[in-house]
Amino acid sequence: MITVALAEAVTTLPRAPGLAYEPKFDGHRLVVVRTVEDVVLQARSGRIVTAAFPDLAAAARQLPAGTVLDGEVVVWHEGRTDFALVQRRAAATAARAAVLAQSLPASYAAFDVLELAGLDLRARPYERRRALLVDLLLPLGPPLQPVPMTTDPELAATWYETLPASGIEGLVVKRLDQPYPAGRRCWRKLRHTNVRDAAVVGYTGSPRRPVALVLVLPVGDETPLVSSPLTPALRAEVAAVVASGPGAVGAAGATVTAIGLGEVPFRPLDPPLTAEVRHASARHPPPEVLRLRTDL
Repeated sequence: MITVALAEAVTTLPRAPGLAYEPKFDGHRLVVVRTVEDVVLQARSGRIVTAAFPDLAAAARQLPAGTVLDGEVVVWHEGRTDFALVQRRAAATAARAAVLAQSLPASYAAFDVLELAGLDLRARPYERRRALLVDLLLPLGPPLQPVPMTTDPELAATWYETLPASGIEGLVVKRLDQPYPAGRRCWRKLRHTNVRDAAVVGYTGSPRRPVALVLVLPVGDETPLVSSPLTPALRAEVAAVVASGPGAVGAAGATVTAIGLGEVPFRPLDPPLTAEVRHASARHPPPEVLRLRTDL
């Protein structure tokens, strides 16, 4: 399993000599491993998702054996990245994935190269790894592409203000002299949206078909909130986690207030799960569940 680098959230744009700025794409973290025999695609959690993205696996076979890339898989729709469509691709069966690869082709926004032709690059500075990444991918072209990068904070500020219309979440900031910080939050991320981790204390619907999650946000008065309806991909993932989790299936009986619905029954989870959610305020509109944090 490849352990990926992480980023710490900041509220203002860092400005200092020796910094690099990259757009933060709204996709799924994906490690591309080109072995001597074939290609392996690994999610951030360590799960192998090669079968879900046959189009990216086919493109990655052009890479030299012994190459490892870090980046995000995204799906473009009507001129912007669409996270729900990435979720749909990630949850597809192998047979369905082949069909979706034609109708919803994936793109890979690579932001680092960890190994190249069998040479481990993680101890080298980001500036050198970036140059090797660009040299590697530019001749290949889409769907494998290096993310844009600038060392100009004014251009980065312009990106931050203008790129959200394309589905870009914000910026990731890295030091040019920094080795690859596997497993550590040494990068910094500046997001437009209020994205946080929340405790999942239950769900509405049935164990086989969850409808929404009951959340406790890390801000406010800790009153449980009901999320907006889950996407089909998230419903399937929650159902699988509930089915496999020891003691996870609770009997319906507890109630929670849902916006526009009043008191609704829900099934408690013990222990709670964690989900990444987007919310504009504590209650209006309901929090949107982006993904389960199964990596925690």
